[in-house]
Amino acid sequence: MLSRVADRIFWMSRQMERAENMARILGVTSNLVLFGTRDVQEQNLLAPLAITETEEAYRAQHHELTLRELIEFMALDEKNPSSIYSCLKWARENAHAVRWQITSEMWETLNATWIEMRAIPRGRVTGAGATQFFDWVKERSHLFRGVTYGTIVRGEAFNFSRLGTFLERADNTARILDVKYHILLPSVEDVGGALDYYQWAALLRSVSSFETYRTLYRDQIFPIKVAHLLILERRMPRSLAACFDQVKEAMGRIRGQSDSAAKRLAYELHARLSYADIEEVFQGGLHEYLDGVLADISELGSRIQRAYLGAV
Repeated sequence: MLSRVADRIFWMSRQMERAENMARILGVTSNLVLFGTRDVQEQNLLAPLAITETEEAYRAQHHELTLRELIEFMALDEKNPSSIYSCLKWARENAHAVRWQITSEMWETLNATWIEMRAIPRGRVTGAGATQFFDWVKERSHLFRGVTYGTIVRGEAFNFSRLGTFLERADNTARILDVKYHILLPSVEDVGGALDYYQWAALLRSVSSFETYRTLYRDQIFPIKVAHLLILERRMPRSLAACFDQVKEAMGRIRGQSDSAAKRLAYELHARLSYADIEEVFQGGLHEYLDGVLADISELGSRIQRAYLGAV
């Protein structure tokens, strides 16, 4: 497969996954800001900017940090490359460029999503209809992923689509967990309290794992068990371990001429997640561990870009 075609398919899937992740983060943030003191509410509003590393870009455009302006920036801002609007736009553009390599169902799903996105009144997204909008984005992402899995031939296009999806998902899961543990860590007297519990529950809901946690642990929410679920639990589809199972499988099926460095790092990350011990992770520092994982995911993305998608 030509590198420019692989690049389009990789980013098409990665951008749809990113749009869904952004909708999840904003949906949870909308609920969290209803609770706590003014300082806690500001922390919760800062969290999405920390996750996406866009606080500086936000501050350049907005004088105040409010929920309405945050949603405007992260959902609708055409200048923000991580906004839902931008992700859906570029997913559609990438699909249009490689229509002959994807199925008509995939193209129709992305094209219809973009047409609907442009028709949604902006005031509804930043107002009372925000939750409905976030649910719509998640549903369109689920539909695209299901249509892709159910219709595309198991070849290189499928492999690069899976690679983009699960690399993006792993990155998002690590960021969300790190922000809750490192930035939203409550004061000592709040640990184990109502606010702490609600934040951990919100984190689990943001990655669709609240019910899974209850099913597997049947226990109150403990940070170390949440970390185990989102890092090492393979039965949890959004865990780092589950994502890297898919990344490793996809890369194993791709035949590149100079991809040994990319595959070596992917397999190394997979092995580390397979044999890690959550107690040792906490002893060494969860933030430090996640920081290392995010650095490795970024490096892997760069190596994938060089090996398959064209030089960076």
